[in-house]
Amino acid sequence: MNGQRQKNNGLLPFSVIEAAASGNVDAINYVLNHYEGYIIALSTRRLYDEDGRAYTAVDEEIRRTLETKLIVRIMQFDMNRAA
Repeated sequence: MNGQRQKNNGLLPFSVIEAAASGNVDAINYVLNHYEGYIIALSTRRLYDEDGRAYTAVDEEIRRTLETKLIVRIMQFDMNRAA
């Protein structure tokens, strides 16, 4: 969690998952950072300005909701079942 990512086919190291499930804030932030691009992609919406021109933007409410759901799931992760 020192800022360097291991190259392991996009998977999070088990030690990070274990630390995040134990409530380690740095590990939780690492997981959120790992999934940031995916969350942004899911949160991106086509919007229209007052002149009817379309543009794409991240819906921050959806983004925060997805991040919150991920944190909740991290905290519910059962390490006994994963081992």
